[in-house]
Amino acid sequence: MNFYKELELILESKNPHAKIEMFNAFYDFYKSGHVEFEKEFEAKKFAHPSYISTCRIVPPQDVPRRSNLTTKEGQIVLLHAIAHIEYSAIDLALDAAYRFFHMPKSYYDDWLEVADDEIRHFLMLEKLLKELGAEYGDIEVHNALFEASQRTQTLIERMAVVPRYLEANGLDATPMILTKLQRLPKSEMIGKITDALKIILDEEIAHVKKGDIWFNWACANENKSTESYFDIIQKYYPQGFLRAKNLNADARKEAGFSCKELNFMAHKNIC
Repeated sequence: MNFYKELELILESKNPHAKIEMFNAFYDFYKSGHVEFEKEFEAKKFAHPSYISTCRIVPPQDVPRRSNLTTKEGQIVLLHAIAHIEYSAIDLALDAAYRFFHMPKSYYDDWLEVADDEIRHFLMLEKLLKELGAEYGDIEVHNALFEASQRTQTLIERMAVVPRYLEANGLDATPMILTKLQRLPKSEMIGKITDALKIILDEEIAHVKKGDIWFNWACANENKSTESYFDIIQKYYPQGFLRAKNLNADARKEAGFSCKELNFMAHKNIC
């Protein structure tokens, strides 16, 4: 089994469960040492996200907003939004392994492990959606995460933007959602959603940490300062740190962010 070609086939699979089955088979081969790295391979730049046949893609402002989380409809909207992030994150992790050639094996170990985690997160959320009578694809989605992967075609930019910016933002957002859930009247579904989000939050710290490690590696490999991080984010997200609120400083520090970075993002000394 060839490493990059098989990842390309998995990335191009448009059926979520077929994609997951293909990845599981591939990952078993990889962990057993039966996958060969091609000596030459040219990665594709994909024109469309793999979920294009499953979900209706709309501009971010047209995605349904979260409503009353005590209702089934509000819970479906919340779960679908997070499930879409996790499904997109599967492809983001796979693309990180697929796109960057001749990296240390530990790099591929890391991003395939992340993909495996994201699959587990997606399936966990999909199960809750089904308990509510819904399916992934029932609600409109945006493709901002896919577009971020398409715009960042160097390792330094990819590691800065995807794990260290977009995924790190989730470390800030998830505790706010958990706080809202904790204020609601207790119910079995609210408890299940809360438990799922706590698992995701805990495991996403390690994903951001992997991005931090490989961002630093890429900077050292190209003799660039790690302070280029803010220039990269400014390039793609000019307003990115102007609205930085409710930073989860403890989680971000665990994931590799320095106090200097956190103080800059918060516009004040927070650590």
